[in-house]
Formats: sequence, structure tokens, C-alpha cells
Amino acid sequence: MEVAQASHGLGDPRLLEIIDKLVELNIGDSVALPQLLVVGDQSSGKSSVLEGLTGLPFPRDSALCTRFATQITFRRASSTAIHVSIIPDKSTSKEDAVRLKAWRKTGLRSLTREDFSQILEEVHRAMGIGVSSLGIKKSFSDDVLKIEVSGPDQQHLSVVDVPGIFRAVTEGVTTQIDITNVRAMVERYMENSRSVILAVIAASVDIANQEILDIAQTYDPKGQRTLGVLTKPDLVDKGAEGNALDLMRGTTHKLNLGWSMVKNPSQRELNMEGKLDRHALEQAFFKSQAPWSTLDKDKVGVHSLRLRLVELLTEIVRREFNHVRMDVMLNLQDCERKLAAMGPYRESRVQQHRYLLDLATKFQRMTTQASDSHYEHDDIFDVKPSLRLATAVVDRNASFSNDVWHHGHAMEFTRGPGSDEEGSSSEEATADSESNNAMVKTRYHVVSNDLDDILVNEQVRAGPEKGIMEWLENVYRSSRGFEMGTFHTSLMPIMWKKQSAKWDKLALGYASDIVSITHTYICDLLKEICEDDRVRGGLLSIMMDQLTERYKRAIDQTRFILQVERTPMTANHYFADNLEKCNGQRARALLQKHAFNDNQNNDIVRLSDLDHTLSMSNEESNVQRLHDILVSYYKVARKRFVDNVCMQAADYHLVRGPDTAVKVFSPSFVSDLTPEQLERIAGEDALTKRKRADLSRKVENLKRAKNLLVAV
Repeated sequence: MEVAQASHGLGDPRLLEIIDKLVELNIGDSVALPQLLVVGDQSSGKSSVLEGLTGLPFPRDSALCTRFATQITFRRASSTAIHVSIIPDKSTSKEDAVRLKAWRKTGLRSLTREDFSQILEEVHRAMGIGVSSLGIKKSFSDDVLKIEVSGPDQQHLSVVDVPGIFRAVTEGVTTQIDITNVRAMVERYMENSRSVILAVIAASVDIANQEILDIAQTYDPKGQRTLGVLTKPDLVDKGAEGNALDLMRGTTHKLNLGWSMVKNPSQRELNMEGKLDRHALEQAFFKSQAPWSTLDKDKVGVHSLRLRLVELLTEIVRREFNHVRMDVMLNLQDCERKLAAMGPYRESRVQQHRYLLDLATKFQRMTTQASDSHYEHDDIFDVKPSLRLATAVVDRNASFSNDVWHHGHAMEFTRGPGSDEEGSSSEEATADSESNNAMVKTRYHVVSNDLDDILVNEQVRAGPEKGIMEWLENVYRSSRGFEMGTFHTSLMPIMWKKQSAKWDKLALGYASDIVSITHTYICDLLKEICEDDRVRGGLLSIMMDQLTERYKRAIDQTRFILQVERTPMTANHYFADNLEKCNGQRARALLQKHAFNDNQNNDIVRLSDLDHTLSMSNEESNVQRLHDILVSYYKVARKRFVDNVCMQAADYHLVRGPDTAVKVFSPSFVSDLTPEQLERIAGEDALTKRKRADLSRKVENLKRAKNLLVAV
């Protein structure tokens, strides 16, 4: 075998060797590597071009045409040797990968066409090409055949040849699926932004029909990394040479790397293989055959093409080497992060228990920070606002208090001169209530989850109604007995029932929101500390009963507080203070009508005017007193009610109590899990094991790649 040689100097061949080793490590699956890629149609003469470039005697048997990617590498060494091996694809099973890596031919001194054919037959069998599985015959493989040629006269060159694309199905050999799969394989290699695309095209075929150029233009729209190679100039019809010449001269379909032309041996010349001197035949053709003899000599012939490829490969490797090094570092960090997120191996129960124990400990540590609003301890609180638990609860407490303030009372209290607005609605809310019976929501944190059956989501009328004195008068008249100068004690519960009727929906809506906020926090925190969907799903499945129990406690506690508040009662001295204040404000308002100024900024009322001022019917007096008692009690009860719901129902049962929902997933919870539950939650399924093995393999290869790259 006569291997093609280059007399060109190369820069640093060490860089090129490192890139080849990165290919062996499958680094190209995650990092774009500089490479020369030979592509073309099956009938473009690609194999003949490759044979001319490499000197390797490619078989001419159509059954042995390229069915997989082939990486051919030349390097300088003190002795001549040829090594043939297989690089398994990343999707290959572990068992097959071991078997394929074990297959190799080493120490070959030469390679005849018959030897090469026999090797390719073995490779086909090793890759399973031609073998039927589940009724489907495998015609192509994603594994890579690697051929290394070394010797004292070799210059470093590495090219990757991929199967030629085709459009017609050959019965018993290829299928429509093969057409799709081969095109996908070719595109996968071409999309590598650091590859130089060597697009081989027959000059005898109209360029408009060259599908490979369309694909190249898709992945290299500006033509920056595509080198066109025209073959078969001897088959171009007379008078049609102009199209090929226009391409060569850059008049049409201009490429940044330009065009080259080669003349492959004819069938007659191939039959003289023992006496074939391809280089001499090409030189004679391009020197004597017009119009090809007019082309620049450095653009014609396989020898010139090889020199150009050596230069190109050296240039792109030198230009992209530092970028490759950076990409390898970044990919290594990403894979290590993903592998770390999967946690340690979880084969045994001890490993499973330790894994969940670590998760529970981290969960509780972050929950303590979240409930104490110590967000400065972890950046995740900046990235994920839903984990700011204390802030979310406090904000909802404030909106609950505000809602009860504005919308909690059914009837609007009267406002005497100088009175404060405690317990009164906003003017806007009252206007909405009167104008169109507007409704307001009681929920602010509604998300889709499995808790809808225990949560409440109802609306209430916006603001209070006016006409409280008429209503109180009707209540008094419909319930009065033989009392003299007073009213029956049953009137207060009757009035209170209506005045606080909207508390139920407001409080249950608030409690439902805190439940939703808490549950969202638990789910989001689990997602942040555990990326394994299966583990999270298993944990939530077992935790759900305990979580739901605590959520129901919070709702039930809210209902209990509402039930307690049905009976008006207080020992708070502010009730008496409020009532006295109401009486004083009302008396002042009546006396103000008869007051006059004594020219010293003092208001004076005559004693004789008191008889007229204080005259009021028994009914009017009782109705006024009912109003004052109701508003005085409402001020005290509203604040007490809001505090009790926030503290007892929400905070105690959901957030900071001794047995809250956020404390369910704890080390003690993990310790109580049965062996079956441990396996169901933390045991690794086949998919997880494959993912871990794949990441571990990537990390190992990327570390080896890193060591190679940093040593330069």
C-alpha cells in the first residue's frame, strides 16, 4: 500500500493529536471539535476521492460501501504501522461498547484491497450491520470505524467520512427509513460549527440537483467552512464545461474556502491497478485536457487537495483549540453538577437511607432559613421567590387583615363627627357595593394541585351596605319585649350574626391560601434540592397523607375560630373604652348644635339647652345604643379574630408550630420509612441507572480530556 504523503510543515502536531484523542473519548458528543468532514452523494465519487487522499485501498464491492462514519488519521512516527479499531456510539449499550472496544487490528504493516475488504466484513458483523432485530434489518451504524496510519514520512491529517446520502431504495439492501437515518447522521456531523465540510460533487451533474450542497448551506449559510470538490470532469458533456468552470472560478455558488477539482481513475485505469499512478494520470489530464488545463494548478488534483486540507486542519485546530478547552471545562462542570444532583449511589438500603437523610436535613435547614426570613444564606431564595416562605405568609396576613377591614362587616357603621374609621369601609368599596353588587375574591394564591377538595374558594360582596340604623331599628322592633328603658340580650347575637357573616369566606379563603403557599413551598423546595423526578414523586406520595392531615387541621382550626366568634363576648377593657367614646362623641355632636363662642375660642352651651338637646324617644335611644355597642364590640372582635386566624390556624398548624406541614419531611420521617418504602422512593430504576452511568462516563472522559488540554 502506498500511502499519500505531504511535504508540508504543520505548526504543532501535538494539538492535532489531542483533538484525535478527544474524538476517541467521544468528547465530540458534547463539544464541537475541529475536524475535516467528507460528505457527498453515493454516486459522487466520494470513496475514490477518499482513496486518493489517504492511499487506502477502499473496496469496490457495493455491499461494503460506507455504512458508518470512518475517522482516518495520519501521524508521524518512527515506524510504519496501521491500527484499526471501533469507537462505540454514546447510545451503544455498555455490554456492546465493551465488545466493540475489544475489537481491533493492530500492528499491520500494509493493507491490500483484499485485507481491507475482510476487515470491513468483520466490522459489519461487529456493528451488527445486516443483522435483523425485531423484524428490522440494520443497514447503518452510529458507531465509528477508526483507522490510524503512522510512519516516518507521514504528516498529521485527520478526516471523517460519513455514508453518502441517497434517494432511491434498493430492495433487500436499504429502506426508506435508511434514507432518513443516513441524512440525519450526515446532518449531525455537519452541524458541528468547528468542522470543515468537504462537499464532494460530480461535475457531470447539474449543481441544482446536488442535495448535499443544500444541506451544507443549511448548516453553513454563509459558506464560511465549506470546501467544494468537483469530481468526474472527464464525464462532463462537451459544451457543458462552463458550469463547472464558473464554480471553480467562484462566479457561481461562491464558497469562502473555494473549490477544488479531482479526476478519479476510470474503470479502464482501475483494471490496471498494479500499474496505476493516480498522481501522474491526474497531472497529465489537467495539463492536456481543455478547458480544465486553464485552471490554477493548486486547485486541481488530489495531491493539491491534500495539501490544502492539511493547511485547513492545522488552521482550524490552532484557531479553535482554546475554545475547545473552555467548552470542555464548562461541560465537565455541568456534568459534575448533574451527577452531584443525583446524589450518591443508592443500591443498598443503607445508601438509600443516607441519601434521603441528607435530603431531609437540607430541607429542614433551608426551611428554618425560609421561615426566619434569613434569605441571605442561600442564593436560591433570590432565584425562586416562592421559597421566601415568611414573606409570602406575612404578605397574605396583611391582605387578609385589609380584606376584613374593608369587606368584613355587612352593614356600614355611622360616622359621627370626630370619630375614627375603625371598622368602617373605604368609600370606594361602599360605592362598588351600592352600584353593582360587586364581588371580591377571597383567594390570591390559587394553583392547580391535589388539594382542591379541602380548600375553599368563594367570593364575597365588596364592602358593606348602607342603612345600618334602619336595619337596627327593624331588628329592635321585631325582637323587643316588655323591657323598660333597655333591650333584650338576644338582640346582640342576632345583630352580630349578620354583621360578621362575611368572615367565614374571608377566613377560609385566607387559610386556603396559606395551605396553597405552604404546599407550593414544599414542592418547589423538593424540586430544588432533588432533581430526580422519581424520588420527588415517591416522597410526595408517602408524605401526602401527613401533609393533608395538617392542611385539614389548619382549615378546621379556622372553622373552630369562626364558631367561637359566633357568640359575642369579651373581657377586653377596650370594649368599654370604645363604648364610652361613642357615647361621648354622640353627646358632643348633639351639644355642638347649640354651642356658641365666647370670643376666647371656647365653645359654650347654656344649661337650658340641655333639655332640648338630650330629648330622645325610648326606641331611638335603644337603637342608638345598639349601634354603639355593635361598633365598639366589632373593633375589638375584628382585631382578635384576625390575629387568632393568622396565629392559630396558619402559623401554628402550617408554618412555625411544633408539628407543621413544613416539618413533615425530616430525619425522623426518613427513619420511620419501611425497607419497601425506601426502595420505592430512593431505589434507582433502570432509567436512572443508565443516566448515572452515562453521566459518570462523560465525567470520566471529560476529566481525561481536561488533563490532555491543560497540559498544552
